[in-house]
Amino acid sequence: MKILEVSRYKDNFATHQLPFVTEQGESLRAAGCEVDYFLVRGNYITAVRALKQKIREHQPDIVHAHYGLSGVTASLACKSCPLITTFHNGETLNWKTNLTTSLFSLQAKHVIYVAQHIYDLCYFKHKHYTILPCGVNMEESKPTDYLTARQQLSFDANTKYILFGGAFANTRKNVALLREAISRLIAPSPNRLSPIEIIEMKGMDRRTVALYMSACDLFALPTHSEGSPQALKEAMACNCPIVATDCADIAHLLGDLEGHYLLRNPRPTKERWDADERSVDEMTALLKSALSLPSGFRTHGRDRIIELGYTNELVAEKLIQIYQKVLKK
Repeated sequence: MKILEVSRYKDNFATHQLPFVTEQGESLRAAGCEVDYFLVRGNYITAVRALKQKIREHQPDIVHAHYGLSGVTASLACKSCPLITTFHNGETLNWKTNLTTSLFSLQAKHVIYVAQHIYDLCYFKHKHYTILPCGVNMEESKPTDYLTARQQLSFDANTKYILFGGAFANTRKNVALLREAISRLIAPSPNRLSPIEIIEMKGMDRRTVALYMSACDLFALPTHSEGSPQALKEAMACNCPIVATDCADIAHLLGDLEGHYLLRNPRPTKERWDADERSVDEMTALLKSALSLPSGFRTHGRDRIIELGYTNELVAEKLIQIYQKVLKK
């Protein structure tokens, strides 16, 4: 089976596309598919002509577009073979993009939403759809012994380290809440915790991220919105304790495992998290519980990822089943 993956060109990645798109394509290749890539540069509409040429050259059985705007390009270019579009969350963040991408997605043969709330938010919903998060590379997101990892990173034995699930400058990831809660924890008191350091997850390759996840006492994702967060799934695969806000599919991912802490969502629905007057106090309490776990405590998050079927290999199997179903129709 020949698959053409369509996604946006990205300057800041070695493969010039988002890592989970590359990994999904390579997992399909490992499962026996022939995979090629087309990267949308510049305007999504002017890229149609180049994509048409790529389709003529590659002659794919399936075109698989990642993100709704790439799906718009693909729907205009793809007339000779079936199109599948995956929605990752950005499509629903403003009404114009939601309207455009969800409308064009109706021209696909099948739509994949990486989480239920994305389907719920789309203005136009495809009748043939699957809820399927991107998988985790379990080989690269592999736990290292806690003490060994800390030695390799020259961590101080008396400091608690928190890996923040994104760049500090990304306001959507909400480092401000984490910092405010930590400032309350380390305020002078008889029960003051050890020194706490927040590490920014930025500019690291996957193996380095996994080493930090193995060495840190906690992974924190106090995010306002997500699709199905890859970094959180990778932290689970490394058995790192986690504190996160209750939005997107995070509660489903974490389950009720010891060492996983979920911050209440003041909203009645899960598409977005915003604080209320109790949130900082609640975050402070969760951090205190998480950082009071025995030194080197690890979760069973890796087993949870396997149980959910969210490894790259298992997701590739599900994708191939979708492709085959579409081709039969």
